[in-house]
Amino acid sequence: MRGRPRKPLLSKIIPLADVDPALIEAVLDQAFEPERHKRTAYKVREGTQWLPNLSFAALDDEDMLAGTIQCWPVALTDAEGRAHPMIMVGPVAVLPHLQGEGFGKALMTASLTAIDPRAPLPQVLIGDPEYYERFFGFSNAHTAGWKLPGPFEQRRLLCRTANPAVLPQEGMLGPWRR
Repeated sequence: MRGRPRKPLLSKIIPLADVDPALIEAVLDQAFEPERHKRTAYKVREGTQWLPNLSFAALDDEDMLAGTIQCWPVALTDAEGRAHPMIMVGPVAVLPHLQGEGFGKALMTASLTAIDPRAPLPQVLIGDPEYYERFFGFSNAHTAGWKLPGPFEQRRLLCRTANPAVLPQEGMLGPWRR
């Protein structure tokens, strides 16, 4: 019926660590494609493990897995070889038949809210600048001199930080190996 409020599909957000890894991979395969491992974002975070405190799953109103978000430890290495730690946000994966229902926004909000405000690291992602700037404050204003270990669209490399002055103007983004 027209005008009737739709029942929200989102039931809850839970830690991603509570989800079977095979289910996480299945959602990622459906949301993207099995060839996703060849993407540049995978090279950026290669050899690292996602951050459990910042990674979540969304369940629908029947407690079925609807989507996931992972955050990763990465660093921008400047010309002097100094690594500037950052958090890579994504992938944000929602099952295709549930996209547009608010799961992705809920997952992004959960991850960004979980970042410790006392010492927030800059967050970086590869995505649609119009969407991520509008809803979450990400921008490509400071990433023009950044490089990635593979092909990417420069305008889609986005960063979010409370203090842009701490960001190097140039550097290579890759795994953060402490």
